[in-house]
Amino acid sequence: MLIGLSPLLGPDLLFTLRSMGHGDEIALVDGNYPAQAHATRLIRADGIGVLALLEAILPVLPLDYEGPAPIARASLNNTPDQTGDIHHAIDATCARLVPSASVAALSGNDLYPRIRAAHTIVATSEPALFANVILRKGVITR
Repeated sequence: MLIGLSPLLGPDLLFTLRSMGHGDEIALVDGNYPAQAHATRLIRADGIGVLALLEAILPVLPLDYEGPAPIARASLNNTPDQTGDIHHAIDATCARLVPSASVAALSGNDLYPRIRAAHTIVATSEPALFANVILRKGVITR
């Protein structure tokens, strides 16, 4: 255990967050996503949902504000103008933890290639459908 860090941030996830460089992306995917088949690097977060991981990661990960939204998420039925309860919860969690960051709702055609190209995929046990989130790492400027 470490002071000030969520116990959900185990050694593999902490190593990954530290190893990522500016512009690298980490994808938190729901329990239905074929993470093993798509990941270059895979971290299993069995028993943990997407919202809990956002709560653990966002306080320690600097986000990239250059370019498009630093946080992207799936959309209900892969259609950006459709949202479900999980999407409202993701948006609210991100707004509370990093109010300066915008969250982009992506279509499946835009989201899934980015997940496959991510530095790391974190396979959660999130039961909600279309509950995938991408975080793009930035730099610390202070």
